[in-house]
Amino acid sequence: MISDITAARDAALADIAAACALDDVAAASARHAGRKGRLAGLKKGLGSLDSIEDRRSAGAAINEAIAAVEVALADRRTELAREATARLVESERLDLTEHVVAPARGRAHLVTQAWERLEDVFVGMGFRVAEGPEVETDWHNFEALNMGEGHPARGEFDTLFVDHVAPGGSVGSTLLRTHTSPVQIRTMLEQDPPIRIVAPGRVFRRDTPDATHMPVFHQIEGLVVDRGISMADLAGTIDAFTKSFFGRGWESRLRPSYFPFTEPSAEFDIQRPDGSWIELGGCGMVHPNVLRAGGVDPEEWSGFAFGFGIDRMAIMRHGVADIREMFADDLRFTEQFS
Repeated sequence: MISDITAARDAALADIAAACALDDVAAASARHAGRKGRLAGLKKGLGSLDSIEDRRSAGAAINEAIAAVEVALADRRTELAREATARLVESERLDLTEHVVAPARGRAHLVTQAWERLEDVFVGMGFRVAEGPEVETDWHNFEALNMGEGHPARGEFDTLFVDHVAPGGSVGSTLLRTHTSPVQIRTMLEQDPPIRIVAPGRVFRRDTPDATHMPVFHQIEGLVVDRGISMADLAGTIDAFTKSFFGRGWESRLRPSYFPFTEPSAEFDIQRPDGSWIELGGCGMVHPNVLRAGGVDPEEWSGFAFGFGIDRMAIMRHGVADIREMFADDLRFTEQFS
């Protein structure tokens, strides 16, 4: 009987190994491990053996054979199920690999390109990028910057006021910021010197759109506050920026001017490699009244500030004749700048 048990086990294992699907495994299980299987029949025949020793040996062999068959059935089921899952995954697989070639559509706006490049240049010079709200209070936008109510310089901004009553204020005390200079005040109020920040952002004025003006445009302003800061530091910073942004062939200069929030004040120009000069923006030493409004003692600290238009930088860098082209959404224009 031992030889019959061995033959039945080997036949069962070979049948299971040849199964190609889960249904084949189920059929093999019924043939070899079920109640009507060959091993079950041999187990019923144990009673026909004469000696107890023969029955014990044959019973142990049958149990081992049944256990081996059950292990083989479980292993084959697992293997076939894994293969089925792999086939399903392969059949439903999607190739989500990004194209390595340049996309046919979509690119950063010309102003965004200039904005990001300016940030990179100033961060490389040791500045931190600061942000502030576009809807500002009259105090942050004007009064803290040495432009009190009735100051003639306020008329140059042609402000867009918001119909809102600010906490503790009155109608008309809230507005769309006319420059990003309020970020300087907020930074000084929130951070102790030394301070080195640039504040890029969107600003709003009642300007009529033309080749050089838009009612919504973009500015970037810089502020440095530390001990012993002088106009020499400002001039050096402007010159280093000019060469970093435009190239080694460009130069800068300062011309005396007037701004209520700086004293002394200057306009700064840049010189093209062909020798022509272009006005870029305003700058100067931070007025003591502005430092006080920011909670900074002007007897201990000094600083300089500068600011210019990001849109203007973009049209100058790329030779765009009309600023309105950048906001017309004409693909013939935008596709020229990658």
